[in-house]
Amino acid sequence: MNTILLFMKRNFKLVLLAIVLSASLLAFKATENNISSSADPEKDKLLLELLTFVIERGHYSPVDIDDNFSKGVYKDYVEALDPSKRFFIQSDIDEFAEYETKIDDQIKNKDLTFFELTYSVYLKRMNESQKYYKEILEEPFDYTVDETINTEYEKLPYAKNSSELKERWRKQIKLSTLSSLTDKMKLEEDKLKGTDAKNDSEKKENKAKVDAKPKSFEELEKETRESSLKSLDDYYTFIKELDRNDWFGVFVNAIASRFDPHTNYMAPDDKERFDVSISGKFEGIGARLQKKNDLTEITELISGGPAWRGKELEPGDIVLKVAQGDQEPVDIVGMRLDNVVKKIKGPKGTEVRLTVKKVDGSIKVISLIRDMVETEETYAKSSVVERNGMKYGIIYLPKFYIDFENNDGRDAGKDVAIEVERLKAQGVKGIIMDVRDNGGGSLKTVVDITGLFIEQGPVVQIKSAGTKKEVLFDRDAKIQWDGPLVVMVNNFSASASEILAAAIQDYKRGVVIGSKQTYGKGTVQNVIDLNQFVRGNTLGDLGALKTTTQKFYRINGGSTQLEGVSSDVVMPDRYSYIDIGERDLDNAMPWSKIDEAQYSVWNKQTNFEKAIENSKNRMAGDEHFQLIDKSAKWTKVRRDAVVYSLKLDAFLAEQKAVEEQGKVFKPITDYKNDLLFKAIPEDEVVMKKDESFKEKRERWFESLSKDIYVEEALNVLDDLQTKPVVKGKVDLKKKEKVVKS
Repeated sequence: MNTILLFMKRNFKLVLLAIVLSASLLAFKATENNISSSADPEKDKLLLELLTFVIERGHYSPVDIDDNFSKGVYKDYVEALDPSKRFFIQSDIDEFAEYETKIDDQIKNKDLTFFELTYSVYLKRMNESQKYYKEILEEPFDYTVDETINTEYEKLPYAKNSSELKERWRKQIKLSTLSSLTDKMKLEEDKLKGTDAKNDSEKKENKAKVDAKPKSFEELEKETRESSLKSLDDYYTFIKELDRNDWFGVFVNAIASRFDPHTNYMAPDDKERFDVSISGKFEGIGARLQKKNDLTEITELISGGPAWRGKELEPGDIVLKVAQGDQEPVDIVGMRLDNVVKKIKGPKGTEVRLTVKKVDGSIKVISLIRDMVETEETYAKSSVVERNGMKYGIIYLPKFYIDFENNDGRDAGKDVAIEVERLKAQGVKGIIMDVRDNGGGSLKTVVDITGLFIEQGPVVQIKSAGTKKEVLFDRDAKIQWDGPLVVMVNNFSASASEILAAAIQDYKRGVVIGSKQTYGKGTVQNVIDLNQFVRGNTLGDLGALKTTTQKFYRINGGSTQLEGVSSDVVMPDRYSYIDIGERDLDNAMPWSKIDEAQYSVWNKQTNFEKAIENSKNRMAGDEHFQLIDKSAKWTKVRRDAVVYSLKLDAFLAEQKAVEEQGKVFKPITDYKNDLLFKAIPEDEVVMKKDESFKEKRERWFESLSKDIYVEEALNVLDDLQTKPVVKGKVDLKKKEKVVKS
């Protein structure tokens, strides 16, 4: 889940100042005289010291580093290393348990004994387990044996010895291959049956399938084992690329997350990825890569990037070598993907030459000049739809992005304002703000976006430990959109999304519809560069710490922490009966309340309550929503299932029962409304020039046409339309302020 960040320089400097003063500028020093740049253990010790120092002085509510803390770190760390209990055996755990209450002391003393022990044992068990799965997959499985597997790993004991551990591996792999086998058997069955043909070409294709010799059970069983072997080989190839620093990062984050779920250490590569995520742009060639065995493959070209503009690099190309400008190329076959990315990315204006193996097998050297690349899917986008003689607009915002390094760069606040103006130019009579699955981002942008829909006033309240609250205001009296407004949320709308929804709800400015509750994250994080605390650093980049420094509150004084925002209109979804959200995380900070801010409730929407009532009544009588609710209950039952049969006949019977039940809910996925979602003129221009952009937009429009939640949001916009006053002398333009104090 993305976090909401407070990157308001004044507050950040206060946090930093407190830390620096406490350090007296003398706490940490790394020079060639006392620390070798190649001595990773010494770097790890310094990192531990820095992390605990910064967290204890910068965190909103630091916990004591004591035996209870130690027990929590121990539990989280061991679970993170081996969540399905298929590496460690009980004797390993017995050895580790000696340190269960000593980790706090080791942190304070910069003692790495526990980490070194777990790291060495883990590597040993990983190597052993590779032999297990290879041996297991050499011979066919006997699917006539009546046996089961329990997948509730958290409650299972650790294997007593290596033979018991190998048996656990056997059952886990057997379950995986059995699932694949039944899928293959179903495909083979469908192939023999043929399908309905619409033309001569399809008839010939179907006849060829029917005439083809069906694969035997033995052939299918062998294929599934080969597929499982390849998947596990790929997994271990990835694991072997991880180095000691990666595993130490797991340990460090087990420590950091004990303070709260959103405090974590970011290694340099993680920090870079985070910056790209929050800004939506980076310097490079604009290509997405993936590892295939020892090879690096181009999977996608980002629209507008140098690779896309150059038209020489294509998805499916294999990168063999990378050269910087006129330097000698470096062979990257077998190189870790992160390191390949580092070599290909680089400053704007510099040249990189890629030696690639094309899809047709030819070898080609492609020269590209790096540039700023924007990941368009990060940014706000809008669409127009007509219904009942009304034109409406929808704005989808995937995250509250911002470029902290460039005040003139793109940010969500500016972009949403632009989309609103574009929709107004199309004559829309209502707007939907869709922040479903939006995990947050920049606090500044959510204040700016809320300000587009209110006159002026408070948007959110912020409180640091031991200080008075601070109220963040929209101070611009201009209302960019004063018409009907709906905000769409779901279980995964978090942080900044919750601030937006809460403010719109408290002002009664619009109707919030969606899941029963949003995610429930009411805390603010700062990202603190750890390098600034070390003088004469010869150890390289130390990364950064993201730590919780503040809590935010609604303008009505309540917190969104744990409780989230309750929708005005609750719409059932697949997660309605599943525990999801901040309230279900370990170490989540508690809910609290402060005084209300002063604000005026919006009273121009005279039919606000009626629109909510109408929507609730519609859904109560809607068969499709009732089916979604039944599906959610069934999903809960399926999710809670932990025991599976490994006998083919029994497994097939279970799967058939699931399939039959699933058919009842097929209308949910088949649903399609008769609405036509269209691009705004500005996007139509881009769509004519950019096929990739066009394809992505059309896929979005298609998904909107199958989205019953969007359809109900449009119904609410219909109900929010102010009806003309025929009788009486009520002046709907008269403004009455209700002051909250």
